Amino acid sequence: MIRRHHPVPVHQAAEEAPSLARLAQLARESGERLKAVQSCIPAPLRASVRAGPIDGTSWCLLVDSSAAAAKLRQLLPVLQARLNSSGCQVTSIRLKLGSHKT
Repeated sequence: MIRRHHPVPVHQAAEEAPSLARLAQLARESGERLKAVQSCIPAPLRASVRAGPIDGTSWCLLVDSSAAAAKLRQLLPVLQARLNSSGCQVTSIRLKLGSHKT
């Protein structure tokens, strides 16, 4: 039997594979969390922060620089409170240094 491989859009692949579907769901949820707290982050810092992985009740934010992470660290209680008041059960927010890849 000859199998032909055709390109499949990412969203279709995610729908057809349970593990990919779960990853896609977590990525969407992480993005929604970032949108929920965006207004709590000072405008100059927003471009330095990206949504990261969710692990149970812990959420990770990816931050471009140690200076941005230091400022954001001060805001973690505010961000966590905003998420909890919007229905997300977040017991901790971690920060991870990284860089934007475009």
